[in-house]
Amino acid sequence: MERQPAVYVLANGRNGTLYIGVTSDLVARVWQHRNHVVDGFTKQHGIGALVWYELHATMDSAITREKRLKKWRRAWKIDLVEQTNPYWRDLWPDIVG
Repeated sequence: MERQPAVYVLANGRNGTLYIGVTSDLVARVWQHRNHVVDGFTKQHGIGALVWYELHATMDSAITREKRLKKWRRAWKIDLVEQTNPYWRDLWPDIVG
């Protein structure tokens, strides 16, 4: 996958704990989360499944989107995931394949 700014949602299961992040390298960042390389929220809660992501043309637009999503109600975030990933499939194979 081409390196491009992205906003992403990770979960520890269907309708589980959600984590929203932004990165300039989606593959590398999700790998870090999946392998719990860095101590923090995702490691503490066992979060590693990529369930949604959105690519952006610029880091500024990605950061703006991330900030907006973090303010959303939980139900809206779940709806966002289920619009494109109704079964909460881990999208990791899609971005590394």
